[in-house]
Amino acid sequence: MGKFIPYGRQLIDESDINAVVETLKSDFITQGNKIAEFEKKLADYCNAGYAVVFNSGTSALHGAYFALGLKDGEEFITTPITFAATSNAGLYLGAKPVFVDIEKDTGNIDISEIEKNITEKTRLISVVHYAGHPVDMEKVYYIAGKYNLKVVEDACHALGAGYREEKIGNCRFSDATVFSFHPVKHITTGEGGAVLTNSKEVYEKLLMFRNHGITKDKRKFLHEPEGDWYYEMHFLGYNYRMTDIQAALGLSQLKKLDSFVSKRRKIANIYNKAFEDNPYFDIPVEKDYAYHSYHLYPIRLKDKYLKIKREIFDNLRKEGIGVQVHYIPVYRHPYYKNSGYGEGICPEAEEFYRREISLPIYPAMTDEEIEYVIKKLFEVFEKL
Repeated sequence: MGKFIPYGRQLIDESDINAVVETLKSDFITQGNKIAEFEKKLADYCNAGYAVVFNSGTSALHGAYFALGLKDGEEFITTPITFAATSNAGLYLGAKPVFVDIEKDTGNIDISEIEKNITEKTRLISVVHYAGHPVDMEKVYYIAGKYNLKVVEDACHALGAGYREEKIGNCRFSDATVFSFHPVKHITTGEGGAVLTNSKEVYEKLLMFRNHGITKDKRKFLHEPEGDWYYEMHFLGYNYRMTDIQAALGLSQLKKLDSFVSKRRKIANIYNKAFEDNPYFDIPVEKDYAYHSYHLYPIRLKDKYLKIKREIFDNLRKEGIGVQVHYIPVYRHPYYKNSGYGEGICPEAEEFYRREISLPIYPAMTDEEIEYVIKKLFEVFEKL
């Protein structure tokens, strides 16, 4: 084909470009009206009370954990099959991630394993909607309520996904939901993220956290203001602000979100039909409570092909197919090993990692590219 097909990429059109240019020509290119407009539209889309945008999904996770009270010396439960940011964001606060094993079919946290990992130090549960397939949140929220724990949905893969016919992000069964707007995600702002919540207290903490811990709200001042210029820093926050330029792009992209998800699901359906009952690998599932948004299309190699995973991967790359592996279990990274985490602590996660390869799936894929991926995938397996 002569063209490299990545596992994911953005889809930017003239309306996106025009929205950005319009903002560049305006009086405000950072912290202007576009930020508040994007937050309102995002909250409305997900049917949540509040949204606060950040300059990355990672900073949004950091903000969510902070606003929910995660502190130094505490623990939080999460999954190892995710990008390192999910657990890193808790480490920034001095908390310890406790990794719980996964379901072998969805790659999501195994809810039946959560309760046995709760200790007196546990503060919150952070679940990941892996690849865009929602976790069964009602069950997680029940466990959290039993132990008075907070719940965060790392939905960086799952904007536009649904749980029991409601949008992920409505925070009905969580205290906060985090999204990412990285270019491979469902919509993009370049880099960017957001936290959604139904708690006004959490919302106000998030606003301050992304802005150095500073407030300009006179009602919150601890001292008498010295003039109209006055502001106060109440805690150590960060510069995690998104720009109006990014928010303008996000607003334009958000209008197309449903069509983007629809195209991802169409590609997944084509793959599903082409790969049905094949002898080489298992395909993704969609549980009856879930509306999958297919950030990823993860296949899982059958036993016979585990020893040649690297050859399969390398051969597909040579054919111009940008496969990837999602993910190395987080605790296997050198930093985590040096912090006392051992290999093999989550056997299903280890097995998932051994088997998983992500195929290209994104809205800009052409029919020709989809057919090329299918054809070359079978050719590589037959050859090996």
